[in-house]
Amino acid sequence: MRLRYHLVGPLFAWCIVAHTTSIGLNDLRTRTTTTADFASFGQGIGLSESTIQTLGDQFAQASNPVEALTVACRTARESLGGAQVEATPIDQTVVEVNWSETCYAYPSCVIQPRNATDVSTSIQIINFFQVKFSVRSGGHSPNPGWSSVGSEGILLDLQRLNSVTLSGNGMVASLGPGGRWSNAMKVLNAQGVSVQGGRLGQVGVGGLLLGGGYFYTSGQFGLAADNAKNFEVVLSNGTIINASSNENADLFWALKGGGPNFGIVTRFDLYTIPVLEIWGKVQIYPTDMAFELLEAFDEWQQHGASDIKSSVAFDIGLDYVTLGLIYSEPATSPTAFAPFDHLEPLQVVVPAINTTFSNVYDILSASYTNTTFRHDYRGASSRINTEFTKEMYTFWRENAVALYNKTGARQNFAIQHVGANLIQQGADKGGNPLGIEAGNQQWWTTLMDWENEGDDDLVRSVSINFTEQWKKRGQDLGVYLPFEYMNDASRDQNPLASYGPENLASLVKVSQKYDAEQLFQTLQNNGFLLSKL
Repeated sequence: MRLRYHLVGPLFAWCIVAHTTSIGLNDLRTRTTTTADFASFGQGIGLSESTIQTLGDQFAQASNPVEALTVACRTARESLGGAQVEATPIDQTVVEVNWSETCYAYPSCVIQPRNATDVSTSIQIINFFQVKFSVRSGGHSPNPGWSSVGSEGILLDLQRLNSVTLSGNGMVASLGPGGRWSNAMKVLNAQGVSVQGGRLGQVGVGGLLLGGGYFYTSGQFGLAADNAKNFEVVLSNGTIINASSNENADLFWALKGGGPNFGIVTRFDLYTIPVLEIWGKVQIYPTDMAFELLEAFDEWQQHGASDIKSSVAFDIGLDYVTLGLIYSEPATSPTAFAPFDHLEPLQVVVPAINTTFSNVYDILSASYTNTTFRHDYRGASSRINTEFTKEMYTFWRENAVALYNKTGARQNFAIQHVGANLIQQGADKGGNPLGIEAGNQQWWTTLMDWENEGDDDLVRSVSINFTEQWKKRGQDLGVYLPFEYMNDASRDQNPLASYGPENLASLVKVSQKYDAEQLFQTLQNNGFLLSKL
């Protein structure tokens, strides 16, 4: 497949005078690079003298951004080896690692580092050449450009950083950012431990943790990121550091929900949790029982959820309602779920069983489809109010059915409980930047699936309209909360701004401290970036 290059982002202008290449970067800074600079840089990343001469000449002769990017990719290939750098034409299977078709893009080259040192070399190359880049952990975000980049940039694909190791005392699990939660939990459950992770096994480790990470046992142990002991991080200058409560503590705090703004995390050290065997079951109900189920769910939120071992996955689709119950220890029939006992299901999908999180992932994987779609998320939050939720469900369903009849797009209406203990766990474990208001609340989210690119704007307009109505009616009733959970937010939403002005100012300060040249703000292709606020 022949790719057509196009130019976006920072504009470059070259003029070669006395072996000097002047590169116009952006309106923030301009760098003048000499052959001596290139030689020093090349030596620093392990290039031979002959390779430095060859690539230095090519760079000096580059007359446009595409040619400079080509030299950057060649430099990566020479430094890291051909097995770790794939240049155009890019294998389609590499592109289609991304879950959503909205994120399919063909970069100029793909770098697949094997360790933190390789990531350091990669980011030094990106910094020296000042080229656009994107970082991919699992590629599960449906937001275009969050974990993909087109021919104007380099993709850092972290899939090979997928190790899972357990400390000798079983208290800390170390995970690579490119692993999937299904594999991580399988390895750890086999050794008798679990960690706070993602609810879906195919989600990547890195992206979920940097956004916070809501898990089945978050009501008991807090968000996944709150259970981090340490982050190994590559900074924009290539330095590899650790961030913990005792070392670079401000960065440690910022990484627990602050997104991709500070560096590339190459290892997450997570405290294990004292949970292995759990109780659970899954049932489905007809949609004409939605109001009864919403009432029962709110009864659980207000009372049953005080048993912090209980968790409910509540999801209303166009065709049926799914109710998943999980209890974080072996049980027979936990009384916390009594509000649902009188409701007769349409079908018992998974009978009550005592199992493990790894097996839960296996059960859920049976419902995955190999068909690719275009996807979008959207999120909102509120205090718990049954009449408000029922009103919003009615509004959602009317518009969701109309959209389906017009485009075939499917979507859901899901509520996630956020209790006082979840919030307190974050505070007790060193704090995080999310700024979640104290007290019981709920996070709403939707996942939209559709096929035709031509329907993008129409499909997204329906969910945008919904969250506008959520805000309006929520404010009318005094239940609206401004918080937006990053991992459920759509591309036009602004979760960082919802963290509050004090936390936001602290995040900016951390970004400026650890990324002095603001590489992650100016060259990173897209994401929930502080520079976009």
